Amino acid sequence: MVFFTLFIFITDLGAQIKIYVDTDLEGASGVYKFAQTREKDTPLNIQACEYFMGDLAAVIRGLRDGGATEIIVNDGHGSQAVIPHLMVPGAVYLTGKPRPGGQVLDKSFSGMVLVAFHAMNGTPDGVLHHTQSSKTEHKYWYNGVEFGEIGQMAALAGYYSIPPIMVSGDEATCREAKKFFGTECITVATKKGVAREAAFLYPFEETRKALYEGAKKAVAAIPKCKPFTLQLPIKGKMQYNDPNSTPENPKVIVKEKTFDSALDILKF
Repeated sequence: MVFFTLFIFITDLGAQIKIYVDTDLEGASGVYKFAQTREKDTPLNIQACEYFMGDLAAVIRGLRDGGATEIIVNDGHGSQAVIPHLMVPGAVYLTGKPRPGGQVLDKSFSGMVLVAFHAMNGTPDGVLHHTQSSKTEHKYWYNGVEFGEIGQMAALAGYYSIPPIMVSGDEATCREAKKFFGTECITVATKKGVAREAAFLYPFEETRKALYEGAKKAVAAIPKCKPFTLQLPIKGKMQYNDPNSTPENPKVIVKEKTFDSALDILKF
């Protein structure tokens, strides 16, 4: 019995914990206006990406200290946000477009972390709230439930049985994460929204400490977190404003489609 217990203990110590970190930019510390996120390589955008890299570094250090043995970071922001010279050790970073190989997700990951995300389109206190496109005001529903990007990304990971273990962003994003994933998923707030482009910002020293501690807790929470899955077939609906119409009088376009796989839910 003593030998058997010791064997289990040694086996657990040698377990591989591979984490997928998907990232955005709008939910990073210090980011609160679209001028920081939309146009690539402006002074405001470069600064926002630097803020983001500070958040990401804290998360990677926390995941490593929490026991993660391998970390893959996906630069998920549309115009990309990873700054190579600010990458910290302990992870590899996927960035750049196009990516002919598609997703790097597979069943080898133990958990998914969403860093610097934002609330779904229409969230009153969501800083820079949108779903996929803020310019055309996209909205998405699956099986009758409206989804934001955190739900969409978790559903993609759920196809491979990967649970969401941590989400960072504003208070509204954290609230949305708890609603979709439950209380076991660790959330870390980087600010509190007042309006779409207004927020109470939290000092970087405080948010980075919270992100580090949250990431450590997230690794420990893996056994309690469940993959987020959608019942098949998935009945999808997408709504957006015609880009050729005027903001004052937008023409709303609606598309509906049934999906047989969660991997296809963005392919309307």
